[in-house]
This record gives sequence, structure tokens and C-alpha cells, in this order.
Amino acid sequence: MLNNIKELATKLAPRLIEIRRHIHSHPELSGLEHQTAAFVAGVLSSSGLHVQEGVGKTGVIGELRGTGKDERTLAIRTDMDALPITERTNLEFSSRNQGIMHACGHDVHTTLGLGTAMILSQMAEELPGRVRFLFQPGEEIAQGASWMVSDGAMEKVDAILGVHVFPSIPGGSIGVRYGALTAAADDLEIIIIGESGHGARPHEAIDAIWIASQVITTLQQAISRTQNPLRPMVLSIGQISGGRAPNIIADQVQMRGTVRSLHPETRANLPKWIEQIVANVCNSYGAKYQVNYCQGVPGVQNNYTLTQLLQSAAEEAWGSDRVQVLPEPSLGAEDFSVYLEHAPGSMFRLGVGYKDRTINHPLHHPQFEVDESAIMTGVVTLAYAACKFWQKNGVDG
Repeated sequence: MLNNIKELATKLAPRLIEIRRHIHSHPELSGLEHQTAAFVAGVLSSSGLHVQEGVGKTGVIGELRGTGKDERTLAIRTDMDALPITERTNLEFSSRNQGIMHACGHDVHTTLGLGTAMILSQMAEELPGRVRFLFQPGEEIAQGASWMVSDGAMEKVDAILGVHVFPSIPGGSIGVRYGALTAAADDLEIIIIGESGHGARPHEAIDAIWIASQVITTLQQAISRTQNPLRPMVLSIGQISGGRAPNIIADQVQMRGTVRSLHPETRANLPKWIEQIVANVCNSYGAKYQVNYCQGVPGVQNNYTLTQLLQSAAEEAWGSDRVQVLPEPSLGAEDFSVYLEHAPGSMFRLGVGYKDRTINHPLHHPQFEVDESAIMTGVVTLAYAACKFWQKNGVDG
């Protein structure tokens, strides 16, 4: 079976490079992936899959039914959206859409989903159950997975696999992670309400900008002394606005940021902890405040058995020297976690870094590039893991 998958992947390799470059040249922002979705649907249809379009707004589902009697359905999720970044790679197939770039590798992800579907469609007689391919929009705004789930994408799904490129791992290598892979990411807004006054007489006013600076400083200091250092969390204020003129003391400041954490207990306590600190600072200086804490996506918690499945598939396909167990999670966020509320799953990292380069630019960088040889690695790993899935009697927690 593995040799058959590798043979099919080798034949498809030039076409998959072509697909990836086409998608890279025509990036679309979250929720606007109309051309990408139409392209994906066309490839899936030509490969004989049952296709649903307009799932989760611009999402696509391709379902492949094996000939066996196993009723279990395995889902494979890949995402399609790009970022509002101006590309600076100078590649021949650089973005043709000004100010939009596939800087997070979703062009590769989409290609992996299509390649896996193309391979498994030629092996349908060997598949005991069903494979459902989810081509998701809106991952970059952390909403697409919820859109897909609301439209029934996870109905009767027994397990789900996902993949994300990783430039810090050499191309052709696989990284798996047991347990926590990514952090929960929540949105935070803090509004400080003071009293305006003349810049020459600060004692007659309540300076919202100065108090806001005290809030930020106190929050960052408190993290190191009130939060468990073995349960990491990061609070970042990314936007701050306030004031009307240089010589007028501001009466209001708005701050917006994100809060990331790995442990559910830590996350549950964060809204109250943040509000207490803000209240203490504001009360000390006579200001009022508002704290708006909005929970975003939870962290990705990889299922042990499915992670084992991915690791064994990758090791059998490429050898253990090209597979590494990642020692640390990422504090980045991934809405793949939304699917995990409906079925167990696991996401692996696909190395796309160039081995001969001193610098491999990170995700979301305008010069981000991928070693395209990794496409073969990812497609074979996903296809073989899918085939091995039905050999399992069940998926534990």
C-alpha cells in the first residue's frame, strides 16, 4: 500500500507543484476565497469525489467513499485563505493580487488536501470507510472552522487530521506533538476613562494615557509574580488610541490585545485576574474603566492515538530520522481546535525550510518561502495515515 501511494505521489508531483503555484499566485483573503474554492471543487470533481460548495460561506467539502463496510469517517482539514501582506519574494509565481499573500502556507495546505484526495481516489477499492476533505476558509480570522461546523462539516466524523507548514523544520521532515500543540487565543479590550484637562495643569485632570501605561506595566509585571510559571500565558497589547491634541490631557484611552494560554484552568481565571489589576490601578488614580474579554478559539490538544498514527505513518514512509517529536507547543492559535470539540484529532507540522539557507523567514513574513519538495512528504504522510486509520479498532482519549 505504501509503495502504491509513493508511486502515485511521484507521478502527481509535477501537477501538485503546478497547483501550489497557481494558488500562490492568486491569493484571497478570509471569507473571500471564491476563485480558490471554485478551483478546489473542480479538481475534486475531476477526481471523482462527491463535492459540496458553499459550506461555511466559501468552504468546500469533498467526500470519498471506500468500498469497505467500515462505517467510520476520517476527515482531513486544510485551509485556503491568505493574508493582507505585500509579497517580497520575487518568485516567478508571486502574488498577482496586490497586498495579499500566502504568507502562512495555506497554498501548500490546500495542495496537500487536493493531492491526498487525488491519490486516495485512485485507491478507493482499498479504503474500508470514508474520507471527508474539508477545505476551510477564514482560518486567519479564526472563524472559518466554526462556519464549517455550523454547516454540518463534522456530522458523523469519527476523527480528523490536520497539517501546518513549519519553516523552522527542514523540508521533507515531519514534526508531531503529543498533547498541547497550540494555545487558546482570546481578545482583550481595556478602556480607561479619566477627565480631560490642560497639559500645563495635570493635577486638575485624570490622565487616561498615563494610567493606561500603568495598567500595561502592572499587567506585565503581575504575570511573572501571580501566574504559575509552569503554565505559560502571554498578554500582548497591540493597539492603543487616545487623546485629541498634544496639549490636552486625554480623558479616554482604548487598548486592544490578545491573551494566549495553554491550560484551561489558567484561561478560565484570566478575565477576573485582568479586571482586578485594571480596577486596582484605576481606583488608585480616580479613573473609571471597562474590560471586555472575549474568548476566541481554544488550544489544539492532539489526541494520543491519532498522533501515534501520524508518527508511525511518517516513520514508515520516510524513516525515523526524518520524524521528530516536538518538545514544546506553540503559543500561536489555530481554529483546528474547533473541530476537536466534535471529534478527536491531531495536527502535525510539515517542515518546509530550505536546508542550505542561513535564514528561513517565519510565517506571516513578506519573504516567506517553502521548499516545495515538502509537498511530496506531506501528501504521502496524509494518504498513508488515512489508509492506516481503519486498522485501528478505536480512538482513545
